[in-house]
Amino acid sequence: MLVHWFLATIHLWAFALGFWAVLSRGTAFRHLATGVGEVRSVLIADNLWGISAVVLLVTGGMRAFGGYEKGTDYYLHQPLFHLKMTLFVLILLLEVAPMITLIKWRVAQSRGTAIDSGRATLFARISHIEAMLVLLIVVAAAGMARGVTFG
Repeated sequence: MLVHWFLATIHLWAFALGFWAVLSRGTAFRHLATGVGEVRSVLIADNLWGISAVVLLVTGGMRAFGGYEKGTDYYLHQPLFHLKMTLFVLILLLEVAPMITLIKWRVAQSRGTAIDSGRATLFARISHIEAMLVLLIVVAAAGMARGVTFG
């Protein structure tokens, strides 16, 4: 029982960290686009966003498919779980361009070459959309916790 509680707690903390990190990354991108920000701020927030994503995947996978919660059958037949996974895939798709660019920035920094921040405004928007999607995942999770079903 303690493991269930621990996994749920870590999972919820990862949502909080992820929301804060992606929102901070968006703000850092926006500052960079206006000339008042630093690449370092974007990269730090992005690191935290990535860490939270890994923690969410591991703890969520353990909870849904590792026998720590209601069981795989419950999750696979729960419409709100499907909504959560759809929103998660949407975040992943939105994340492709910023992720590739930030990898290039890290490589450029390690080589001491210039960084092209021309798409910082776009990536700020994407980050803020991702933050909204994280909140929607939490809404769906709250519905699942309360046993909300459609059918």
